[in-house]
Amino acid sequence: MKSILITGGSRGIGFAMTKLFLANSYRVYATCNQTRNSLFELQQTLPNPKNLIPLAVDLSNKSEIDLMFSKIEQPLDVLVNNAAIAENKLFDKITEADWDRFQTVNLKACFLLAQKVYPGMVRRKSGCIINISSIWGVTGAACEVHYSTTKAGIIGLTKALAKELAPSNVRVNAIAPGVIATDMLNEYSADEIEQLIQEIPLMRLGKPEEIAQTALFLAEHEYITGEVINVNGGLWI
Repeated sequence: MKSILITGGSRGIGFAMTKLFLANSYRVYATCNQTRNSLFELQQTLPNPKNLIPLAVDLSNKSEIDLMFSKIEQPLDVLVNNAAIAENKLFDKITEADWDRFQTVNLKACFLLAQKVYPGMVRRKSGCIINISSIWGVTGAACEVHYSTTKAGIIGLTKALAKELAPSNVRVNAIAPGVIATDMLNEYSADEIEQLIQEIPLMRLGKPEEIAQTALFLAEHEYITGEVINVNGGLWI
């Protein structure tokens, strides 16, 4: 049985991935910070509850990441760096603390987690890292400069690490979701969301399950690396 670590696996895109990989016979380690109930409820519905291991961790804290990995049965076959925070704020209102928090949670955690799985994947000459970026990491977004910067950084990390790990048969790819129907949209009004939909050629929001399906595709297709897969309904094509 293959094993996968999905950060932010208790809600939104991460929860959709948790369910899909479980359905495809993976042992899933799913991290959560505050929203743990969804994972425990899902665990109770599984034929083998031991295939889902919820892990409470603060990904801004390296010591907690180290502790988490002491609880994971090695080796991991797949790492999905999904957990992230978002915020709509004018650039001149972003504080230094805001900037540092976004860099730590959205980007530094990806670096730390990738370093954790790197030795084992290289040693086995097998493995897959999937980083969740964003359309805003590709195009940039007004009022989300700190978020966009971290998501652009994830693309750079993906492309560089893919080149380094390719000789070891370890693949690194990114997914750049468009506007997806998750609670990250809660700060937008219904009118604002409708305006976004009008800009999407497919005329609808994306579904978390559609990002999960892309992650499964990347995990199981072994001749793709260094790519950024845009899943955005044609937004700004």
